[in-house]
Amino acid sequence: MCYTPFKFFGKNSNGRDFVVGDIHGSFSAFEQMLQRLAFDRSRDRVFSVGDLIDRGQESHRVIEFLNYDWFHAIMGNHERMLLDSEYSQAVLENWTRYNGGAWWRQVPENMRPRIRNVVEKLPLAFEVSTANGHIGIVHADIPTGIPWHQFIRTLEADPDMEEYALWSRNRYKHFKMMGRTVPVEGIDLVVFGHTPVSKPLRTANFYYIDTGASLLDDRSLGKLTMLQIQPVMTLHQFNVRTETEEHTPA
Repeated sequence: MCYTPFKFFGKNSNGRDFVVGDIHGSFSAFEQMLQRLAFDRSRDRVFSVGDLIDRGQESHRVIEFLNYDWFHAIMGNHERMLLDSEYSQAVLENWTRYNGGAWWRQVPENMRPRIRNVVEKLPLAFEVSTANGHIGIVHADIPTGIPWHQFIRTLEADPDMEEYALWSRNRYKHFKMMGRTVPVEGIDLVVFGHTPVSKPLRTANFYYIDTGASLLDDRSLGKLTMLQIQPVMTLHQFNVRTETEEHTPA
């Protein structure tokens, strides 16, 4: 099957849709959230902003979740490091020593190709049709001044755009400096992960929902966030440290 960096999902008329922030190996916390939300695997869907692996204790379970038909993930920069490490000893050393990839060294050799084969198929962007409009999902960033349709078209052929979508924090830095950012045209809302925030941040038509599920040493982080996008918009948070939850309007 030919790889495509973009995937569109039609409206889920029979169930709920959620976007989950960076899980980073905290799959048990994710499962607890789903259980408390009475998640129905036959009708509901979850879309992940990427960074399913590294730092947390259960990164090896990534292949389990990527095989569920109700779970849909895009690639994050940590998945990219996993793939790049096959071809670069420098990337392997940097990833496993300093960027949360130490778990990979414990993965049996015969399992590694299976994990890579699933991860390398992950797109770079989703668009989901909902009762609240069209929701884009990108791991890190979209360049300012580029409309949505141009962004997803450019992903097909431009490695620099892929790098931007996986790694950039330029828009967030601009927001922190100026207190605002420019919306992207052609999409109602874009949900990002990648940049840890102490609480979900909505600005222009963007939502940042990486609240540092695996960063338990930072008292302002350590939460897993899910944004319900269909049929209504609601924020759900699970404090990984205390195993308590919060629900607020989005």
